[in-house]
Amino acid sequence: MITIRNGKRSLWTTKKRRRWPWVAAVLLLTLALLAGGTAVFFRQAYPLKYDEWIRKYSQENDVPVDLVYAVIRTESSFRPDAQSNIGAKGLMQITEPTLDWIRFRMGETGAVSYEILYDPQENIRYGTYLLRLLLEEFGSQETALAAYHAGRGQVLQWLSDSQYSADSKTIDTIPFADTSHYVSKVLRARNIYKQLYQL
Repeated sequence: MITIRNGKRSLWTTKKRRRWPWVAAVLLLTLALLAGGTAVFFRQAYPLKYDEWIRKYSQENDVPVDLVYAVIRTESSFRPDAQSNIGAKGLMQITEPTLDWIRFRMGETGAVSYEILYDPQENIRYGTYLLRLLLEEFGSQETALAAYHAGRGQVLQWLSDSQYSADSKTIDTIPFADTSHYVSKVLRARNIYKQLYQL
C-alpha cells in the first residue's frame, strides 16, 4: 500500500511499519532458541553421571549432592580413568596415601589394591567420605575444598599463620594460586549444578 502525505509517496514508511512485528518475532524466536541451546550446552558440560552412587554416598555422609557433582566435574570431568601428575586417581582424584588415611578413618582393615580408585562407585564412596571429614573438621566449605586440593596438613599450616588466617579457623587468603583457582572453580560449578537441576 502506498500513501501520499504532503505530496510525497511514503511506501518505505508503510513497509517499515509492517516489518517491525516480523523482526520482533524473529528476534524473540532467536533468543528463545539461543536460551534453549545454552541450557542444552550446560547440561552436556555439567552432566548428572553416576547419579545413583553420588546421591547414595552424599546422603550417607551428609554432604551436599551438588558439591560432590562439582568436585567430580572439576577434578576429572567424570572420567573414571583420570590420573594426575601426582598420582591422584579416578573420578574424585584420590592419592594412594589419602586412600590409606580415609580407610583408617573408616575403620577398614586389610590390604586393598590402589586400582580400586578407578572403580567409580568406590572412588565416590571414599571421596565423599573425605569431603565429609574435611567439612566437619574445618566447618567452612572454602577451607574444606582448599584442604581437598592442597592437603589437610597444608591448610592447617595456613590456619596457624596470621598472614593467611586472622582467626585460625578460616582462610582469608589462599597463598597457592592453583588452590585458590580450584576452590573458585568448584564453587562456580556447584552454583551451576544448583541452577540447572535444582539440587
